[in-house]
Amino acid sequence: MKNLGIRKQFNPFLSELKSYKETLDWMFNQLPYYQNRGHSAYRPGLQRVEKLVAYLGNPQNTIKAIHIAGTNGKGSTAHMIASVFMESGYKVGLFISPHFLDYRERITLNGKKIPKTYVQKFIEKHYAFLTQWQISFFEMNIGLALDYFKVKQVDYAVLEVGLGGRLDATNIVKPILSIITNIGLDHTEFLGNTIEKIAFEKAGIIKPNIPVLIGQKQNETHRVFKSVSQSKNAPLFYPTNNKGIERIYKNWPKYQYKNIQTAIGALKLIQQNEKIRLNIAKGIQNTIKNTRFLGRWQIVAQYPLVVMDVAHNMEGFREIIKQLDFYSYKTLRLVMGFVKGRSHQELFEILPKNSIWYLSSPKVERAKSKPELMVDIPQNPIPSHQFYKTIKQAFEKAHSEAHPRDMVLVCGSTFVVAEVLGKLYGDQTDRRKF
Repeated sequence: MKNLGIRKQFNPFLSELKSYKETLDWMFNQLPYYQNRGHSAYRPGLQRVEKLVAYLGNPQNTIKAIHIAGTNGKGSTAHMIASVFMESGYKVGLFISPHFLDYRERITLNGKKIPKTYVQKFIEKHYAFLTQWQISFFEMNIGLALDYFKVKQVDYAVLEVGLGGRLDATNIVKPILSIITNIGLDHTEFLGNTIEKIAFEKAGIIKPNIPVLIGQKQNETHRVFKSVSQSKNAPLFYPTNNKGIERIYKNWPKYQYKNIQTAIGALKLIQQNEKIRLNIAKGIQNTIKNTRFLGRWQIVAQYPLVVMDVAHNMEGFREIIKQLDFYSYKTLRLVMGFVKGRSHQELFEILPKNSIWYLSSPKVERAKSKPELMVDIPQNPIPSHQFYKTIKQAFEKAHSEAHPRDMVLVCGSTFVVAEVLGKLYGDQTDRRKF
């Protein structure tokens, strides 16, 4: 291990045995955390994470990684690919963000969460370095994940980009395949206010001589991806249409077909033997069971039908509105909350006019407050809506008022879905800060 000039300093983890909860408190509260705080915690750049992985012995160089960026669908695609690897008999690490009920959802090995003791020992062992170099929460996460995957000698690691691509902390890996699912206008305050600018940031994960798969061909982005891939001599691919996909995956929501196509295309590019090819269909079908895949058109109850979906931007809402066409219901009751960073006026305009809205703010610092949200509410006509103190109260009210043939759809943010899942399945150790 390189000597990076770490100063000796007081280590609270050595002064007394810290519990897992206390370790998480330190991780969440001591260092910037974008998902909770937003813009003030956004710290792009690879200098700190490069120092961290060098200090850890460059674990990223020992791992066969699949690196996935995109505006929507990157989490779904990551889970599907990991599930196929699992069905094929491989040891698979999966790194995602954010989480729903438990921090350890972010780092899993064959569908099992990283042990609490591993998280505790990692922070205790590297506390001095983490504090001296002001390693951010997300940088800490990827360092922990790569260290864990190296120790466990995974066959493959599937890594989801946190935000953007070019300056994201995950971009220190040299993968065997890069994937960009699609491009939409999201996080424009960080990535640019045009599709082309955002595509350029996502294209930052394209590596020299490493193939890249683009999940969705868009005229505005194709030129960007073609230019960047050619400059890096990286073979550029788009997935082909797989016949029978709707018949084979009929139990999946229709909006996932694009992600299924992308996952299949990726697996065909990286397959090294017959095992992967033979297990693609089974692996994708078993994604939920194998990887504990949550929050994507997740049906949690019937009569009334209760659905959870993490859709939070215009592209995501367009897809779930299309999905509604495949369901019959008496009244649609929408439980929604959002975070700051964009106007939701256009999004509200496309919602079904006869739906009933139950609005609130998720429990994160960057949640959109009632006054901020009310500015986006359409005025002509004004939809039926009410604002509640908490997401839980909004859900309880929607559920109690629902007819057995109604649909209650919870959406708008991962944090909103997480709060309702917490209510339904019980709060876990660190669900309070995602």
